Amino acid sequence: MQKKTLVLGASLKEDRYSFKAINKLKENSIPVVAFGLRNGKVAAITIDTEMIPYENIDTVTLYLNPKRQEEYYNYIIGLQPKRVIFNPGTENTDFVKLLEENNIESEVACTLVLLAINQY
Repeated sequence: MQKKTLVLGASLKEDRYSFKAINKLKENSIPVVAFGLRNGKVAAITIDTEMIPYENIDTVTLYLNPKRQEEYYNYIIGLQPKRVIFNPGTENTDFVKLLEENNIESEVACTLVLLAINQY
């Protein structure tokens, strides 16, 4: 079962963890979609700049600080993912509570580490 993943806060900058995550997800044959502030492509994945109502999202992996996440709360909940991964620096107890109320799991973890240790 492939865990279709939305990388939220995707960056075109090669030194950013979101950039690395898109590449690693693709290397692991995990279907990936990406949302960021700038249009572009990472590993042939288009970074969308509009909140598209993607279908069948299993995981949303966050690369936005808690303050920047607020405007995406309803969007993410509306996608009804199974889980949201809070990467280092994105931890957000307010959002975790909201996710719990909507029966969405949350995990404070690093997507890159989860992939590296086959725990994704």
